[in-house]
Amino acid sequence: MAGPTAPQEPVKTQQKCIAIFALFSCLAVLVALICSSMDFWWDDEDGITEENCSRNCRVALVENIPDDLSLPGHDRPRLALSVGFHTLLERAKHSVEVVSPVWDLETTPSAAKQGQLLFQQLLSLKSRGIKLKIASSLTNSAELKTLTAHGAEVHFINMTAIARGGLHSSFMIVDRKHIYMGSAHMDWRSLSKRKELGLVVYNCSCLALDLHRVFSFYWQLHDRDYIPSIWSKRVTALYGRHDPLELQFNATHATAYVSTSPELFCPKDRTRDIDAIYQVVQSAKAFIFISVTDYLPLVNRSFRGTSVTRYWSPLDEVIREAVVLRRVRVCLLISLWKKTNPLTFNFVTSLKSLCMHLRNCSLEVKFFTHREQKDDLQLGLNHNKYMVTDNAVYIGNHDWVGTDFAFNAGVGLVVQVKNSPVNREVTILDHVRAAFERDWTSRHAKSLQGGKDQQGKYRGWQQEESHKKENEWKSPLSL
Repeated sequence: MAGPTAPQEPVKTQQKCIAIFALFSCLAVLVALICSSMDFWWDDEDGITEENCSRNCRVALVENIPDDLSLPGHDRPRLALSVGFHTLLERAKHSVEVVSPVWDLETTPSAAKQGQLLFQQLLSLKSRGIKLKIASSLTNSAELKTLTAHGAEVHFINMTAIARGGLHSSFMIVDRKHIYMGSAHMDWRSLSKRKELGLVVYNCSCLALDLHRVFSFYWQLHDRDYIPSIWSKRVTALYGRHDPLELQFNATHATAYVSTSPELFCPKDRTRDIDAIYQVVQSAKAFIFISVTDYLPLVNRSFRGTSVTRYWSPLDEVIREAVVLRRVRVCLLISLWKKTNPLTFNFVTSLKSLCMHLRNCSLEVKFFTHREQKDDLQLGLNHNKYMVTDNAVYIGNHDWVGTDFAFNAGVGLVVQVKNSPVNREVTILDHVRAAFERDWTSRHAKSLQGGKDQQGKYRGWQQEESHKKENEWKSPLSL
């Protein structure tokens, strides 16, 4: 006679629990995806949409040129960077969103007056009923703490944990209508003692809305140490290199889009900075003028306490292709300062050698130097980070250093003019080109001739400028 069978009820109950758990897990993922698509928890972007945003925009070139920096045509009318910032904040009615890698506006020197005025204007936003939001990688900034006490919201981005890099992005968005992008930081040096260049764009809510999505991406990284696998659609790009924004810039027909880096910081449809640069270089037909603080096609990464440096080819290769295969004239203006890496001269020599035995080949390199004052590494520094061609301009936050694009957060703006060069109005490209040619022909832009003795000449320049020894140099990769 067979014994009694074991009860099946506990087994069935366990199976039901597993099935229910699996069902709830699937529902949770589904809800997350739906919320990501519908943006239930998101702000309404001030009611601005792709359908009702403004495309008839006004753009202005803004610069800071130190008073003691003599440049040809320096006295001609231009919009000072400090005036551009103040104008943007004066226009604010609802919101101001700022990203800056540096906050140092309240320093006591008399040269910091413009920085102090800008800081006071930021402090006054709350009394005007304007929301101030700041995304930063600084954890112990006295100025950010002061702004927080005056009503600002500050979100911290842990760039070290997320990307093993730093925050280089520098831009401002006002009312989702007006923007600033360029090389300047929220730093008194940017407003007085350092040479900066950027663009201020007014009444351009389509472009501002897309840049706001970059800000929203940063905003969502607050107190995270990873990039979420699921993002709201409100951080995806509206425009890119394949589908740029059609707009009017000062009555000139143009296209524009925003790019970002590193690749980890590029949500769906967002163009990488390096791809934006590729497009601008490859679309040039006559000339390419580049102005950056540092040029170094290397990537430096630390792994388990060991520093590894490797060649990073993208920028170097696209310049070579333009010069040799398409016979485009290239002028590269690099800053010469205490942190210039000596390897820069090796790469520059390699680039210049391309045209030694080629006809109709033009690649020129100059170094922009200005006598530095006291012990500040950045006084008089040419901090520009842009490129202009015969049909486009790229304004970025990175120097052309491989490590920057690989690990550091930055933002770029590409503007391509569509009008025919015959019988057209002066465009923003003309203004940027004029600024480059002014710097290029100034007495501060010098060519280093020869090959073997170039680093020796560099040492002589450094001794003349700063009386510092060679062993005090620091590679920009270690910053």
